[in-house]
Amino acid sequence: MREEIYSKLEDLKKYVQFLRSYQSHRKEELRENYTLRGAVERYLQLALECTLDIGEMIISKEGLRKPESYREVIEILDEEGILPREFAERFSPSMGFRNILVHRYAEVDLDELYQHLQDNLRDFDTFAKCVAKYVEGKY
Repeated sequence: MREEIYSKLEDLKKYVQFLRSYQSHRKEELRENYTLRGAVERYLQLALECTLDIGEMIISKEGLRKPESYREVIEILDEEGILPREFAERFSPSMGFRNILVHRYAEVDLDELYQHLQDNLRDFDTFAKCVAKYVEGKY
């Protein structure tokens, strides 16, 4: 499992690097350039899915309770001390944004997308550090 998690962490790092390369763009550019906006949406979706995959791997391997939602994946990692509570509370709503990106329940809100791009990428770094620390200590 260790190798699988590290592989997913490498994928996550790659997606976040791609997203960081788009941070120099203004919100108006995202509004007008559908190719740019699509790339940001897709890489954000992939980064969020990596975090969920990693969380679900840990939950399954440890025999923890089955999450009933994507947000619960993050909550369970908090309950088990893998993620700090304050961070988990801030990060778990992003899992709902993943659903919007994937299923397009509503048009993706440009302001929310831009906020994730500009302000929330460090959350992926925090997640990766916490998971790596857990894996090092456990396996």
